[in-house]
Amino acid sequence: MPLDYVLRRFAVFVVVVWAAATLNFLLPKTTGVDPVSQKLMQEATRGGYIQQGMTQMMQVYREKFGLDKPLWQQYLTYMNDLIHLDFNYSISQYPKKVIEIIRDSIWWTIGLLLSTTILEFLLGSLAGALMAWPKSPKWLGYIFTPFLTLSAVPYYLLGLVLVYIFGFQLRWLPMFGGYTPGTFIGLDPRSLLDIASHALLPALSLILSAIGFWALGMRSMMVTVQGEDYMILAEAKGLKDNTLLYKYALRNAILPQVTSLAIALGYVVSGAVLVEVVFAYPGIGNLLYLAIRNMDYFVIQGIVMLIIFAIATTTLILDLALPLLDPRITYKGAS
Repeated sequence: MPLDYVLRRFAVFVVVVWAAATLNFLLPKTTGVDPVSQKLMQEATRGGYIQQGMTQMMQVYREKFGLDKPLWQQYLTYMNDLIHLDFNYSISQYPKKVIEIIRDSIWWTIGLLLSTTILEFLLGSLAGALMAWPKSPKWLGYIFTPFLTLSAVPYYLLGLVLVYIFGFQLRWLPMFGGYTPGTFIGLDPRSLLDIASHALLPALSLILSAIGFWALGMRSMMVTVQGEDYMILAEAKGLKDNTLLYKYALRNAILPQVTSLAIALGYVVSGAVLVEVVFAYPGIGNLLYLAIRNMDYFVIQGIVMLIIFAIATTTLILDLALPLLDPRITYKGAS
């Protein structure tokens, strides 16, 4: 791969991240809402009265969060902090820092979304390949049809149905949370089993609603591949059906699926916001929802910036790795 192409792609990556970071800083300013004043007023009126010295308290907190400085100084401070992965303090959970709050939540989301995304990809791709393969057993079509139907149901609505059936009616699985309240979270089998039982319902809602999309994408690619010359030649040579399916058809049809998988993995850190809210799952999505409710825009900025960086990084890696996945792709002579 030409070095100048790699450098150009990295330069584009830097520009995209910088532009997104700038928008991430400016957009909350356009709302005209002072999050510090709003939060202090909420706390003051919770008891039914306005505390004395509220104006002085607001000024002190504005200075603490750097909101009393001119906009350009706030921007320079923001970019400097961003380079050092410092997103300031959380307004709603002061004195905890944003990076600490994100660090506590991100592993829950990565554990849930990473496993479900890979399972969706594997099960959906295999289902789509078998659906398009003319020599597959006919009964497989009756199994895959319900998954295609579920793909039309939003995952958060499917999550509510699963909660009602398995949590409320049958009482087989926990209905909310990431673990049983009051328990110690560790690496012992009991804790891991407790975490897995709480993650099962949100994972099922994501997997069942996504398998159909992966299957449809793989099916369309398999139909296209079956008409290629190399497939006709391989079949004319008398190769076994399993060889034709896995080594010729599936191997060539799966490349666009791998591209989609890489992009989907870039969204893993964003979390499935509505699913995490429905199940009160302690991940990034639920954290973002609570931050929006509390107008904690330092947390919002930190999460959005994390999502932007993850998607941009994944796209860059995918762009540079495509020639390794398919030798037919080359960037020689790319301008």
